[in-house]
Amino acid sequence: MPLLNVAVTGTADPERSAAIAARLTALTEKYLGKDPALTAITIRNVDPDHWFVGSKAVGGRNANSFSLQISVTEGTNTKSQIADYIEAVYSSMSELLGSVCDESYIVVDNVPAASWGYAGRTQEFRYINGLTS
Repeated sequence: MPLLNVAVTGTADPERSAAIAARLTALTEKYLGKDPALTAITIRNVDPDHWFVGSKAVGGRNANSFSLQISVTEGTNTKSQIADYIEAVYSSMSELLGSVCDESYIVVDNVPAASWGYAGRTQEFRYINGLTS
């Protein structure tokens, strides 16, 4: 049940957004074991002249940038799984966006099971009651 919030430099492009969503869904399943049917992704586009690294706009760097913040249930992934995921996401986003800044960040938030859920049930409720996903 992961929630992914992605920001990328550039103008909105439905085909690029669909490719990003498909790739991140597949990587999230492969590396973190998350159900693709429950993977929610939002993609926000930012003008490269309004994305700054070291107080300089990315627009002048001849490179793209991205950030990804993903929320997962605390304790469901190992440090190695998360490290492999971060590496795979950076590599895949580099393929999809072309040259990307090293300062493209990926954050995996481990949220306590009692603090989030879907369909009106927390993840802790699902675990206690033997519900899957």
